[in-house]
Amino acid sequence: MKILVVGGAGFIGSHLVKWLALAGHQAIVLDNLCSGFADAARYGQLVLGDAGDAVTVKAVLDQHHCDAVMHFASHIQVGESVTDPAKYYANNVAATLELLKAIREAGVDRFIFSSTAAVYGAPTNSPIPETHSLAPINPYGRSKLIVEQVLSDFDSAYGLKSVILRYFNAAGADPDGELGERHEPETHLIPLVLQAAAGRRPELKVFGRDYPTPDGTCIRDYIHVTDLAQAHQLALEHLTATQQSNTFNLGTGRGYSVQEVIDAATRVTGRPIPIVNKPRRQGDPAELVADPSRAMRELLWTPRLSSLDTLLKHAWRWELNHDHPSN
Repeated sequence: MKILVVGGAGFIGSHLVKWLALAGHQAIVLDNLCSGFADAARYGQLVLGDAGDAVTVKAVLDQHHCDAVMHFASHIQVGESVTDPAKYYANNVAATLELLKAIREAGVDRFIFSSTAAVYGAPTNSPIPETHSLAPINPYGRSKLIVEQVLSDFDSAYGLKSVILRYFNAAGADPDGELGERHEPETHLIPLVLQAAAGRRPELKVFGRDYPTPDGTCIRDYIHVTDLAQAHQLALEHLTATQQSNTFNLGTGRGYSVQEVIDAATRVTGRPIPIVNKPRRQGDPAELVADPSRAMRELLWTPRLSSLDTLLKHAWRWELNHDHPSN
């Protein structure tokens, strides 16, 4: 298939583009490079453009006769969404509406959406099934939930079929060492831990040691980015076969605390990690762990690279072997 990957020069999108290429599909990457990197899209055909430019999107879809669209072009920083919600609603919601307009006009009827565990807010039980109540506690999560609701309405009204994939914590790096995390600024725990171990930052800030967890630090479910990429391919195949919209959690069902990640990183790198303790951040729930059984059962998906040590080893190799150049 020919697949338009919107945001395919970013962290998760670039790994997906490589996975699709190796599986025999053709990826057309649409990215404005505001947070992506041209060299990361090497396995697809890069088109410079914005998801919110419906004219450009439709032209690309018409030119390449794409069979489906996968959408990764969102702002993702929870803390920033609290201090600058307008940025998140403009990009994650308004631009996505323009993208969907172009998709409808081009006659594409299959859409894969990158959502987030943040739509669950502060969960009342763990692990979290897809049927859990949706009550996001920050604008980032709310922006994703709005799009989920839009997609349900677009299915009913226009027949646009979609799969919503709720990521937990994407982490790791390409096992071949070609791709990895290059966010600027970096806000994800594992690269921050490894940058502190490598001496690229003076210390790791731990936000909150008074959560109701065994060691007082937040617990998250970490999923290898390559396992995520495989899930997207399987989701598209499932959508093509069933012609039914669906929603899936993508996680492992196993959570690790911030302190457990630090301890494992110390073991994997063999280096000390300097720590500075800080107060809790607004919008951070104590625990987010997936119940991924629906994806495992219906997509026949199994995360194979998502043990904590494997995640850290792949990310550590990326950290040591790359200079993290700018756009």
